[in-house]
Amino acid sequence: MQDSQPAGAQPASRRGFFLGAAAVGAAAAAVTVLPRVGEAPAAAAATLPPPPENGGGYTLSEHVKRYYQSTSA
Repeated sequence: MQDSQPAGAQPASRRGFFLGAAAVGAAAAAVTVLPRVGEAPAAAAATLPPPPENGGGYTLSEHVKRYYQSTSA
C-alpha cells in the first residue's frame, strides 16, 4: 500500500501554525513601533526648553502641576 502524500511533504501542524502566527504578529508590531522611535527624539528636542544656566533641570511644567493636583486630592 502506498502513502497518499509524497515522502518530502508533511501535514501542517497546529504548533507550526501558531509559531508562524506569533512571528507575523511580532513583525507587525515591530513595523508599527519602529517608525515612531526615529521620529520621537526630533519632536521632543524641539519642544523642550533650554536647560537652566545654574544647573539643575527641574521645571514646573503643566504635567508636573497636574500630577501635584492629582496627589493632593
